Amino acid sequence: MAINLEKGQREVITAPRFTVGLGWDTNSSATGSAFDLDASIFILGAQGKLLSDQHFVFYNNLKSPGGAVEHTGDNRTGEGEGDDEQIKIDLSRIEDTAAELRIVVTIFEAETRRQNFGQVRGSFVRIFDPATNQELLKYELEEDFSIETAVEFGRIYRKDNTWKFEAVGAGTKGGLADYLNKYN
Repeated sequence: MAINLEKGQREVITAPRFTVGLGWDTNSSATGSAFDLDASIFILGAQGKLLSDQHFVFYNNLKSPGGAVEHTGDNRTGEGEGDDEQIKIDLSRIEDTAAELRIVVTIFEAETRRQNFGQVRGSFVRIFDPATNQELLKYELEEDFSIETAVEFGRIYRKDNTWKFEAVGAGTKGGLADYLNKYN
């Protein structure tokens, strides 16, 4: 049985290998453009900065050094039920210098297309065991991000040699650039 988290809640991750599934639906948009949401993972060291440029895993860099984090590919429409994008994680292969993984979803060309997360509904992040498809944790974003073009859904972090997930749900209107500046 999955644990449904509230914003700010933390839970221990007991499985060393799991998949992060991210999903969303879009409202009917008057912008005339289709939505393209993109999931990314920032692998950070103890100082809260990327270990290297290759530790930013997204649709143009699908695998981290050592293969601990692997993005399964870009879904440009978000149509259908369930996960829209997935990222496989193997914590047994992650570098000792990695302290946390930040899970961020952004809207591609949000400013040009006049789109924001207020036009997105049913957003969630979940962690599941890919061998059994058993859902371990789930966090559904319920806030109305009416001006934000990027949202940090959650973070996976190491504390006292234990990995935990925290439901973050924090947005920014600066898109992916804000997170790149913050973590670079």
